[in-house]
Amino acid sequence: MTDARFRITGGARLKGRVRISGSKNAADYAIAAALLTAADVVLHNVPAIGDVRRMEELLEYLGATVAHEGPSSLRINCANIDKLDVPASLATPIRAGFLVMGSLLGRFRRAACPPPGGDVIGIRPLDVHLSGFRTIGADVARREAMFVATAPDGLRGGRVVLDYPSVMGTLNVMLAAALADGPTTIINAASEPEVASLADMLNAMGASISGAGTHTVRINGVRELGGVEHRVIPDRLEAGTFALAAAITSGEVEIEEAIPEHLDALITKMREAGVEIEPTDAGMRVRGSGDYRAIGAQAVPYPGLATDLHPPLAAFLTQARGVSTINERVFDNRMLYIGELRKMGADVITAGQTAIISGPTRLSAAPVKALDVRAGTACVLAGLVAEGTTEVSDVFHIDRAHEALHVKLSALGASIERA
Repeated sequence: MTDARFRITGGARLKGRVRISGSKNAADYAIAAALLTAADVVLHNVPAIGDVRRMEELLEYLGATVAHEGPSSLRINCANIDKLDVPASLATPIRAGFLVMGSLLGRFRRAACPPPGGDVIGIRPLDVHLSGFRTIGADVARREAMFVATAPDGLRGGRVVLDYPSVMGTLNVMLAAALADGPTTIINAASEPEVASLADMLNAMGASISGAGTHTVRINGVRELGGVEHRVIPDRLEAGTFALAAAITSGEVEIEEAIPEHLDALITKMREAGVEIEPTDAGMRVRGSGDYRAIGAQAVPYPGLATDLHPPLAAFLTQARGVSTINERVFDNRMLYIGELRKMGADVITAGQTAIISGPTRLSAAPVKALDVRAGTACVLAGLVAEGTTEVSDVFHIDRAHEALHVKLSALGASIERA
């Protein structure tokens, strides 16, 4: 529904409890991994969001059966995969669609897929994926709009050195190498919690993977993988967004299912700005004061500050005293949100890849657009404190990653409705 929009009347302090949904990224990765086995894969804590629905459609096109067993559980069976080429209409809307390359190549020794899409937040080259496939024995070629990888004699383990710690590159090599002949070592691997979670799932299916969650991952290939029942980890990016929403409204919110250790960098910066955050038995509690100090931050690969939390952090920092900076070191087009915040009166400028935010600023309602997932959440957070009623359009971007964001915010006391 591309014409959906949020209407937000600012000024309410958020109070209460909110439960974090399963991770968008981890769910997408787990769905792609289901292609590695003919047995049933049952996933729990799967968020009802746009990207997950698109991954389901992609697998069904390839020949899988996907059944919903309850509001957040999926049963996937890939015993009857009859296609190994992914059409652009299914692959390009989401970044994670390209992960089927690793799974199909590992199990069927062939895969073809166009370059992935997703948010237009910068250049995300596929070199680390393709060179990784080549290192473990695949022939990779570009044929018109498709990348085609083949390994007629099977994949063989190798030492894969990534140019940078790409999450998707790490996962694609890990998926392909799980069924390769011999050991594979990935050097300079991404260490995100979602990588470790997928490794846990694959090990439960019979894989032999160690080191996931560090920058060196070792995979000893096995002959086949079996079924699994796996729970998707909570979404640390959603947890971070609600933490910032509580702070920007000077509210007090307990964020259930949040794993504070997954948010160390954000929590450190928020405390530095003057926000009170404490772990609880259920997750963590965030208490805002309204009196915040400017900070400096850098968006970098995990365990640093997540680039996806850069835009909502910038929205929060419009309410801090002094000049804050956020240096973006992951994506070169992450700052689409700045123009939208400026429409609301934010004093935000750019200098190269650095956002410079002066505050505190009295924000005013304005019509703004969710230009991508995280730019959209920045607009929503700004709307929570803006004077008047802010209208955020193109919220289909937000729907890709957030399960019922407006419903959860409303339950905490926000004046927000979906139109």
